[in-house]
Amino acid sequence: MAGLIPEAKPIFQLPVTARIGIFSQAPGNKAHLKGLPFFDPSGVRLRSWLGVDETAFYESGKFAIAPMAFCFPGYDGSGKTGKGGDKPPVSECAERWRTQLMAQLMPQLDLVLLIGQYAQRWHLPEQSHLSMTARVANWRAALGRPAPGEPILLPMPHPSWRNTAWLKKNPWFEDEFVPELQARVRRALQGSTQDLHQLDTTI
Repeated sequence: MAGLIPEAKPIFQLPVTARIGIFSQAPGNKAHLKGLPFFDPSGVRLRSWLGVDETAFYESGKFAIAPMAFCFPGYDGSGKTGKGGDKPPVSECAERWRTQLMAQLMPQLDLVLLIGQYAQRWHLPEQSHLSMTARVANWRAALGRPAPGEPILLPMPHPSWRNTAWLKKNPWFEDEFVPELQARVRRALQGSTQDLHQLDTTI
């Protein structure tokens, strides 16, 4: 990875007791500096969507966090400060590690949150022709019972401040999607797989 990223410092969270997978893009700089995934404003918003605090998120052993690239990719150089936004996740990371990681991780998960387009395109290639909005808007169908032994795959927007305008244009996400998501997370943290899959999807 030399020359592709500022510093190789893999950041992920893979407890053997995890039931919820959070698959996103790549760690941001604040997460990179702290050494914890989603240790930034995006993480604050994500945890509010999930209905959990930092202790549950980091210490419950129920959340696996596996971004498409494990290391902070650096800034794209836009903006007045030269640090406008993060670069895309380095594709070489997923090409080398993701298939074998998913083979070990997916069987233990009940719910997988696909955050942002990079994770969605990798895990849902059959939906690659759709926009991120279209994938997320189909959340009721995504919550339907998956094939036996497979987790629910639920596309979500990235919780970055850059998506604040998207959230305002799509109020159904926080009004309808988020309450159902929180109910699923509660079941995954406290209940059984059967409870998780049998929650009402007709709201």
